[in-house]
Amino acid sequence: MKAVVLYDSAYGNTRRIAEAIDGSLEDVAAEAIQVPAFRPGELRAGDLLVVGSPINGWRPTPIISAAVEALGPDQLEGVKAAAFDTRVRLFVHGDAAGKLSEELRRRGAEIISAPQPFFVKGTEGPLVAGEVEKAAFWGRSLLHAVGL
Repeated sequence: MKAVVLYDSAYGNTRRIAEAIDGSLEDVAAEAIQVPAFRPGELRAGDLLVVGSPINGWRPTPIISAAVEALGPDQLEGVKAAAFDTRVRLFVHGDAAGKLSEELRRRGAEIISAPQPFFVKGTEGPLVAGEVEKAAFWGRSLLHAVGL
């Protein structure tokens, strides 16, 4: 099994979360990949795909949405998946991770975790204290969810 942490990042906050998740996946070959370097044909049944995006206009960024939407209808069959987003803590906010989870499910992935938000201070960040550690913990919980 291998793991891919696919992400888009505007100000570096989502990248930091992706790298923390990648670093916590110690028991598998894992790699954090920004969208342009993503090769979906390399994913196989049993692999783990974690997708993350900052919230952009109440949804995932256009580039991460396009990458997920470009996958065939059953291309993720047998792939375990989870999604996260980075957002400002507001009373009303978008839900990029929820939308990404639904798109991954539509393409055949088995969603193994509820969508996970990570919080930033203001539009450009930085991340709220403790969010990198929370991301590493969540990454380890994903390994547990796939039986490792």
